[in-house]
Amino acid sequence: MTTDDIGHRGEGLVLVVDDHRESLEAMATVLRRRGFKLDTVDNAQAAAASIALNDYDAVVTDIRMPGMSGIELLQLIRAHDPDLPVLLVTGAPALQSAIDALEYGAFKYLLKPLEAQKLYESVRKAVLMRRMARVRREASRIVDMSADPGLRASFERAQRGIWSAFQPIVTRDGALYGHEALMRSDDDTLSNPGAILEAAERLGALQDLGRQMRDLAAQEMIHRPEKGILFVNLHPRDLEDDSLVATDPPLTRMAPRVVLEITERAAIDSISDLRKRVKALRAAGFRIAVDDLGAGYAGLTTFTLLEPDIVKIDMSLVRNVDQDSTKQRVILSVVSLCRELGIEVVAEGVESAKERDCLCELGCDLLQGYFIARPAKPFPEFSW
Repeated sequence: MTTDDIGHRGEGLVLVVDDHRESLEAMATVLRRRGFKLDTVDNAQAAAASIALNDYDAVVTDIRMPGMSGIELLQLIRAHDPDLPVLLVTGAPALQSAIDALEYGAFKYLLKPLEAQKLYESVRKAVLMRRMARVRREASRIVDMSADPGLRASFERAQRGIWSAFQPIVTRDGALYGHEALMRSDDDTLSNPGAILEAAERLGALQDLGRQMRDLAAQEMIHRPEKGILFVNLHPRDLEDDSLVATDPPLTRMAPRVVLEITERAAIDSISDLRKRVKALRAAGFRIAVDDLGAGYAGLTTFTLLEPDIVKIDMSLVRNVDQDSTKQRVILSVVSLCRELGIEVVAEGVESAKERDCLCELGCDLLQGYFIARPAKPFPEFSW
C-alpha cells in the first residue's frame, strides 16, 4: 500500500465473521449503511484464508464458533500482523474469554445484542487506528530511506568503539547486589548512548546493537560471580530476537544471574506473542524488570504482560526526593504495592546521602546511582 492509498478507502474494508446468519447479516447491514466495504464469512477458517489474501482495515468476529473460535482466529492474526484491529463479539460473556481478549490484543470486546451506533463507532475507531499504523510504517520507511550515508558511517564508528561500564547496585545496608551494564563508546561521533540507540533505530540495526551489548556484558561478568547479578537493558524490539533464548550466547549461559530490564519509555503491547516470549525467557532462567517506572508508558498493560520480578523507579522521581513530599508519597505507594505483589524495588539515579537515606526509609530494596559510583571502565568501586 502506498501513501496515496492511505485514507482513500471509504470508511474502510472490514471482514465480519459469525456462524449465525442473522447476526452476520445484522452487523453487515449496519456497517454497509455507514459506508464500510465488507466481506462476510461464516467460519474462522474461511476468515483466515480471506485475511491472507486481503488487506483489511479491521476484523469483527464472533467468539464461539465451531472448528476455530474467534480467540484462536485472533491468535492466528497476531502471529502475522500485530497492527490489524480485531473486535471480538460474544453473546455469552465469560471471564476467561475477556482475559484471552486482553492477552492476545483484541481491539474491542463487544457484547450482543449490539447497538448499531456502538458497533459503528468501535469499527470506525479501529479503522482509523489501522490507518495510523500504516502511516507510521510509511513514515518510518521514508526516514530509513533518507538516513544519509554519514549517519551510517557515524553509527558504525560508534559501534566499533562500544564497551560496557558496570554501575553497582547495592542493598539498603550497602552490600553489593549486582551491576547494571551501561553502553559507552570511545568514539565521540555519536556523543551518548541515546544518540547511538536513535541511530540504530533509524538504520534498522537495533537487534544487532542489542546482541553486541549483551555479549559484551556477559563476557565481562560470566566468570566473575563475586560481581553479583547482571542487569541488562532491552529495547522492547529486542524481545522479538530469538537469540535471547538461544543456548550459545554467553548471556543465556549465565541466565540465572541475569535481570533483563525492559524500559517503560516505549510501548510493548505491539510485540507479537509477548507472553510466550516472556515465558521462554523465564524458562531459560532470566528474571524480568520494568525499567524507568514513571518516565514513559507506565500502565496496567506493562505489568499484566510482563509480570515483573523487579521494578526500577526512574531517576526523575528519585531526584531530590528528600525535599519533595509528593515524590515520597508516590514512591511509598509503589513500594507498598510491590511488596503486595512480591516485586523488588530499585531506586535509580541516587546522587546524595540525603536521597539515599530517604529512599531507605521509604522501603526501597536496592539503590543505584552516581552517588554509589560513577561508571568507569569497566568496574568502578562504590562508596556508601
